[in-house]
Amino acid sequence: MARIIKFEKNDCAPCAQVSAYLDSKGIAYETINPFDEPELAVKFKVRTVPTVIVLENDEIKNRIIGFNPVELDQIAL
Repeated sequence: MARIIKFEKNDCAPCAQVSAYLDSKGIAYETINPFDEPELAVKFKVRTVPTVIVLENDEIKNRIIGFNPVELDQIAL
């Protein structure tokens, strides 16, 4: 089973769009603020928000940067 992590920060309109989109598709995800947990941002090489990371067995299978419905649809499969 894949683990989905969404890196976001407060007052980020694209971050809210990604959350709303994932919620509307019923996709479960963890939310991390890279400013609160910089070690995770470094570990996953997150340089911008929103960034969605899809992990399988602790390996990055997909990285989606920004609000991109076409790419986000691919993780719903």
